[in-house]
Amino acid sequence: MNSGFARRLVALTRKEFRQLLRDASNLAIGILLPIVLILIFGYGLSLDVKDAPVAIVMEDASPTANDAVAGLHLSTAFKPIVVQSMHDAEQLMLARKVDGIVRIPTDFTRSLNAGGAHVQVLVHGADASRATIIMNYATTALSQWGARQAERAGASAARNGGPRETTPAAGGVTVEQRMWFNAANTSTWYLVPGLIVLIMTLVGAFLTALVMAREWERGTLEALFVTPVHPVEILLAKIIPYFCVGMLGLTLCLLAARFLFAVPMEGSLLVIVFASMLYLFVAVGMGLVISSATKNQFLASQVALLSSFMPSLMLSGFLFDLRNVPLVIQIIGKILPATYFMELIKTLFLAGDVWPLILRNCAILAGYAVLLLSIARAVTRKQLD
Repeated sequence: MNSGFARRLVALTRKEFRQLLRDASNLAIGILLPIVLILIFGYGLSLDVKDAPVAIVMEDASPTANDAVAGLHLSTAFKPIVVQSMHDAEQLMLARKVDGIVRIPTDFTRSLNAGGAHVQVLVHGADASRATIIMNYATTALSQWGARQAERAGASAARNGGPRETTPAAGGVTVEQRMWFNAANTSTWYLVPGLIVLIMTLVGAFLTALVMAREWERGTLEALFVTPVHPVEILLAKIIPYFCVGMLGLTLCLLAARFLFAVPMEGSLLVIVFASMLYLFVAVGMGLVISSATKNQFLASQVALLSSFMPSLMLSGFLFDLRNVPLVIQIIGKILPATYFMELIKTLFLAGDVWPLILRNCAILAGYAVLLLSIARAVTRKQLD
């Protein structure tokens, strides 16, 4: 019995591999498209702000005022354009030639010496996310200059034997900045691990649903039902090839993360691979269920796109923090297995082996895998009846 099971499974799996390799569209979706996604998200997509055009209105041309905005000129985040009046800066803002305005008032140096200088920062708010980042960058650069001024003033007072004073620009507090789990402060470290979720979903759910629905359309799957093979053997033969393609996609992502984008891998590689295998079973199970329910290539592709790939991209925390969306969207996001894998894979890459989170999310993914594969098994049995 066992030898017969193994012999039939090997024969069916060999057939599936041949069919997979024979179809160029399958290879394009399973191998070429993940490579394209890695290159696009790694090199083409960035949530960082670089070379943002900013108008600097120098109403005060003193050396102190020029020193205050020197940080903006040296920062890679900005591309400063020095103008002489607010009218010129406003015209540039209205024409969308600059994203922000930094105004140094005429009494800047005098007010600074008196202990109360002010700088005005205006940002174009059409893109709220970009506007917030630019505002934070500019404010940070100016605040750091103010802190350095306060330190110099205090050191000078101490050398002269007087009391140590601080200017209001620093508020008497020196801020030490540090970013946990993303020391490079780059969105690439954030995006590349999330690509693993998208590629696993693409190969596991989308490709499996499409190929299985094609066999339902052509009648080749029904032809297998009249043979001595069992439903479990059919399902395993369908799962194994696409599981291997998914693991190939995982390998490409890991190599790209390590050698192309220098993303750190703080957690265990074995845990990353194990968690990815769990989610791949979830994605393949989803694809089998979708194909069994639709039995049509076009419908299966649309359902797989709307129920797996798009939610994984938009509602799993890949691009947006779920805590900032309406409650209904949060609930939908919590239902998606991709949300738990996204949280898990980013933690493993950037924070390390946080075992309470690993155990909880792996248990949830295992539950989804058992549920979806059981449904696929039940549906396949019904087709045999």
